[in-house]
Amino acid sequence: MPGKKSNQPVLELRVALTVLDFDRSVKFYCDGLGIEPSQFWDENQGRAVVLDMHSATLEIFDEKQARTVDQIEAGQRISGQIRFAIQVPNIEAAIQRLLDNGAVLVHAPVMTPWGDYNARLQDPDGIQITLFQKPDDPE
Repeated sequence: MPGKKSNQPVLELRVALTVLDFDRSVKFYCDGLGIEPSQFWDENQGRAVVLDMHSATLEIFDEKQARTVDQIEAGQRISGQIRFAIQVPNIEAAIQRLLDNGAVLVHAPVMTPWGDYNARLQDPDGIQITLFQKPDDPE
């Protein structure tokens, strides 16, 4: 296998979204999160963008944990099988940018038992998004 060798078993996590309205979703995530695409394809096979979000983790919840987190962040079990959690430096500014680009506010920010400020939104295709800000992040 060509490329750089590493002792890490996984080098990158990518999540691929298939969306109903490509342009709307690109605007939502790029403008709403304030990031530029790192790669763009616009060919006969279709269109795609890659958005570099720096680091990624994969969280796996059982139903009880999903219900607990949804109850804290949204007041009820509301998210589907997939929910994004995105750390931002300023939660209020990020909420406003996403709302300006088509998000629906599900629940205003709350202080979680683990010490983060979390807010719940929904993207234009109905995907639940948790925005979180650590209390020591600059505002």
